[in-house]
Amino acid sequence: MTTNVPRTAVTLLRAVYRDIFPEVNEALDYWKRRAEQIPDLELRTQALASINSKRFHCQGGAVYALLAANNQKRAIQFIVAYQTISDYLDNLCDRSTSMDPDDFRLLHQSMEDALSPTNNVENYYKLREEQEDGGYLADLVQTCQQIMGEIPTYSVIKPFLLELEAMYSDLQVHKHVLVEERVPRLTTWYEESKGKTPTLTWYEFAAAAGSTLGIFCFVSYALGGKMTSELASEIYNGYFPYMQGLHILLDYFIDQQEDEQEGDLNFCSFYPNKEQMNLRFHYFIEQTATHVQMLPDKKFHGMIQQGLVALYLGDAKVKQLDDGEKMTKALLHASGGMAKFFHWNIKMYYKRAR
Repeated sequence: MTTNVPRTAVTLLRAVYRDIFPEVNEALDYWKRRAEQIPDLELRTQALASINSKRFHCQGGAVYALLAANNQKRAIQFIVAYQTISDYLDNLCDRSTSMDPDDFRLLHQSMEDALSPTNNVENYYKLREEQEDGGYLADLVQTCQQIMGEIPTYSVIKPFLLELEAMYSDLQVHKHVLVEERVPRLTTWYEESKGKTPTLTWYEFAAAAGSTLGIFCFVSYALGGKMTSELASEIYNGYFPYMQGLHILLDYFIDQQEDEQEGDLNFCSFYPNKEQMNLRFHYFIEQTATHVQMLPDKKFHGMIQQGLVALYLGDAKVKQLDDGEKMTKALLHASGGMAKFFHWNIKMYYKRAR
């Protein structure tokens, strides 16, 4: 078991507020200053928007740095840089001046390169109109590569990292193409891959592919010097598909109204009705709770699951949804008392941060 990993809600929140968030803010402030220097207006706009509106992705992801022992700061630097790539590319593809799957594929090559310290950095914008980012994306990639190169057990986690990243990138390509091509591409992809997740629908599989949490967990444990082949398998099975699926389904749940207005694909819209969605969310919560029991530091991972439910359902966007408050109560109840405590604490944090 990793030493000094929080085992109670109070010690976790104390570590998050005292140690994690200040480091995350410092790292994000650095990347924001870099983004402000991007010459191309469109690239600069999307880079800044991704940092300003998705800061909580880095804050939430960086909780995994508590698994990195003395390398906590390096874990935070990796998580913030990698998540910033993810959020930036999501913005670029969502609000794209291009609808070319090859363009989306090349952009997301940066996420594979970020996990591969010996890969050369490319011109990831080669297939799109906008080109000049002042080295912003390359710097993010190289920051991640440098940290990957410091991990003695990199070869143990590499195949798992690249599999999770490949699924993530496939999703991003398929979901951002022309509207009429999205569902056919996603369902074909699911048919090719469903052996991995026979208990999930195509849209639940897509959600599970869309999370970066497993990658953050692998890298943090490895930076903490605790990685073994056995632990690597446990992390993969503990996080994919249920923890990752729960993460992204919650993200889509709170974005339903926004996505409908913007014409973006939202996986929650494919549930036949709200009752079925509610049942499946409960299923993901139950399965996640079961699967994290296989992990060392299982109390920590259990709190991550409860914190996810609390974090997303604490967002103000929930109030705009039909039955949003009702679903929140049901899911918090299913997640347990600690989720309710986190939910209250997060709402207080948001209130103070305004």
